[in-house]
Amino acid sequence: MNPPGDVVRSARIDHALVLTIDNPPVNVLSRVVLDALASRLAEAEADPEVRAVVLASAAEKAFAAGANIREMAPMGPAEAFEHGARGQAITRAIERLPLPVIAAVHGVCYGGGCEIVLACDFVVASADAQFGQPEINLGIMPGWGGTRRLPRRIGAARARRWILAGRPVTAEAAEAAGLLDRVVPRSELLATALALGEELATKPPLALAAAKYALLEALDGQIDRGLAYELDLWARLFGTAGQREGMEAFLAKRPLVPRAREGWTEASVGFPWSGVPGSRPMRSRERRAGGSPPD
Repeated sequence: MNPPGDVVRSARIDHALVLTIDNPPVNVLSRVVLDALASRLAEAEADPEVRAVVLASAAEKAFAAGANIREMAPMGPAEAFEHGARGQAITRAIERLPLPVIAAVHGVCYGGGCEIVLACDFVVASADAQFGQPEINLGIMPGWGGTRRLPRRIGAARARRWILAGRPVTAEAAEAAGLLDRVVPRSELLATALALGEELATKPPLALAAAKYALLEALDGQIDRGLAYELDLWARLFGTAGQREGMEAFLAKRPLVPRAREGWTEASVGFPWSGVPGSRPMRSRERRAGGSPPD
């Protein structure tokens, strides 16, 4: 049973556990939603009757519109690091779940929503679905695994266009890029995902889990190291002029004005291109202090 107001609802349908994100109007991925999703994934792993997981949405216009920008806008590097780690933990939990995970996507699937989908084993979408990593328009970058998993799914050239331009991508284009397994009419979306789940449920569960883990190792055996690198860069962007202006513009619903690179040298300290002391990942004590101290 699901308590009233539960932001991630759970329902068993045959051998699949359907986890439905229900945070109207567009399933913004707040801390509450991320924590609820983590709990539901743990429930799926603990239930021996569950053989597949389907991620779906109760929102009319979105699978998930991304992270909560109002929640993130005032964050500094230390707070951003903790929040980014929470998002990465969800995508890693999906990836490491010893069950196949199928995303059933309709409507908007941006930012953190797209990163959650990238961690799934299969992605089925309706023709009205739109995907994207628009974080660059907010003065930041993907921080929940997008820079690691998107090139793995669609190739480096396409991933650069998605991440550096920040433009939305149609379901048709996402399918052509290799992100989607199938595009179907919206009326058939959940049924298609459940049918795939039932097909996978016929496979021996230990062999299925072992094959999933072997594929992950073959595709990206260094993913944890790569995620740590991404998270460090993502968190460092918080408190910069670009992040403040980008998120303020988003919340005010006004266009972001191009700016010069004034103060570039000073602002670059701690980033890998600066070539000056401090250009290394933040240690835990430094994150708590809000940044890297001078060497």
